[in-house]
Amino acid sequence: MWEPVLDRDARAAAARAAAARLASSGIHAVALTWVDNAGVTRVKSVPTERLDHAAAWGVGMSPVHDVFCVDDAITAGDLIGGPVGDLRLHPDLDALTVLGAMPGWAWAPVDRWTQDGEPYPVDQRLFAKRMVERAHAAGLHLRMAFEIEWLLARPDGTPAGDGPAYGMARLAELADFGRDLLAALAAQGVAVEQFHPEYGPGQLEVSVAHADPVTAADRVVLVRETIRALAFRHGLRASFAPVAIAEQVGNGMHLHFSVWAGGVNLFAGGDGPYGMTRRGESVLAGVLQRLPALAGLGAPSPASALRQAPQRWAGAYQCWGHENREAALRFVTGASGGRDTAANAEIKCVDASANPYLVAGAVCALATDAAGAGMRLPDEVRVDPFTLAEARRPPRLPDSPALAAERLRADAGLVAMLGEPLLDAFGAVHRAEADMLGRLSPTDLVAAVRWRY
Repeated sequence: MWEPVLDRDARAAAARAAAARLASSGIHAVALTWVDNAGVTRVKSVPTERLDHAAAWGVGMSPVHDVFCVDDAITAGDLIGGPVGDLRLHPDLDALTVLGAMPGWAWAPVDRWTQDGEPYPVDQRLFAKRMVERAHAAGLHLRMAFEIEWLLARPDGTPAGDGPAYGMARLAELADFGRDLLAALAAQGVAVEQFHPEYGPGQLEVSVAHADPVTAADRVVLVRETIRALAFRHGLRASFAPVAIAEQVGNGMHLHFSVWAGGVNLFAGGDGPYGMTRRGESVLAGVLQRLPALAGLGAPSPASALRQAPQRWAGAYQCWGHENREAALRFVTGASGGRDTAANAEIKCVDASANPYLVAGAVCALATDAAGAGMRLPDEVRVDPFTLAEARRPPRLPDSPALAAERLRADAGLVAMLGEPLLDAFGAVHRAEADMLGRLSPTDLVAAVRWRY
């Protein structure tokens, strides 16, 4: 089921071969990353010549990082926390990538294992892997892609582009940055489908090609850190915070996904709504029903609550709709002639305070549970749900960290898949963040987290 960590000789040999290739290309060090429960990418790095040792034996790291908050304050849960213990960070050599915006550096995501060579139950990437394997056991294969939105700013925090939303003028202002970003992503093997100015001041978006769920989450890290590094090289800063400028639209990290069985896209070629197969419809009905719990993972922070507002295309209401960008679950058929491969669903209640591995794994879990359940979608919402009479509006998704945590805890199936140690650490972090940051004014909250994500 798992790659045998204790097969140290084989891992070391593979890493030595990889290190030799890196060294011949002028790579001096490898950044080893994981994403914590606050949604922050943490790192340790090793010189290239030490990659074989890291692959065979791992790199030490305290489990206390699972209860780091977004501001680096340390909290504790009932099961996780404190200064005692150690883990081993094992780089995924299959994902090893030369960084296009950090000359002399390579990158690899890590899986965290115990010192006894056992999978660490709080590791979010291993959770995603388990849920992918569970889907495969049910004959399902998911494809995913996260959209990445961010504020590109000058050093003083003002937007780097003054041009209009979606405007060519803003693209012209930032053309050198955009060119270098596309070149860096291409060099890293990341296929970009779209790059454009977004609605908010200085806001940009990049959409990448779909991949398996774990790779899709890895790409979130790789793309964000490429953007961040390139911004520094251009004398700029990048913020992926749920809201980077108070009272403005926020940055989403919307997740697109499709579910396949036997090489067939379950969201196309059927007799269900808009061509869904009956199994595909059941998947979407199950995801929709459990969307409040998923929002507890996808939009868990005080900053999320600022973004998760009606009429900001953030999916504030628990409803679905065909190409309805105010629905939390948007169904996308794609253009006529390509729907058998293009049809997918977009989950909008996700932002960069989320751990992408937790979101990807949870969607796999929900899809697996629902595929064979024979569920049917309720009537779609064909308008902006906020414009409906209040009595006719769909339920609001959680609009506070406390409510998000409550909805997550209420989903017994998802709780069982996550496991108590992981849920304990996740809950402790977001309770602490709510206590520390939830009492701030919107302006002060945005300022506190702007450069943390």
